[in-house]
Amino acid sequence: MLNVKAGEIAGMIWNALNGTEGLTGKEIKKVTKLKTDKDLYLGLGWLLREDKVSTGEIDGDIFITLN
Repeated sequence: MLNVKAGEIAGMIWNALNGTEGLTGKEIKKVTKLKTDKDLYLGLGWLLREDKVSTGEIDGDIFITLN
């Protein structure tokens, strides 16, 4: 069941990032309406494993871009 949730969240994150030059974790949570950091990181882990995104840090927040 967690695999399904991770895939769904990854899709939401990918869609939020598509067409942007990148977003912070806070911005992604706002756009996708994710409620917890746990959900954000679950989806990001999926995308990182698939080499779909790259991460960095800006002002203490994670910054994510599509590859």
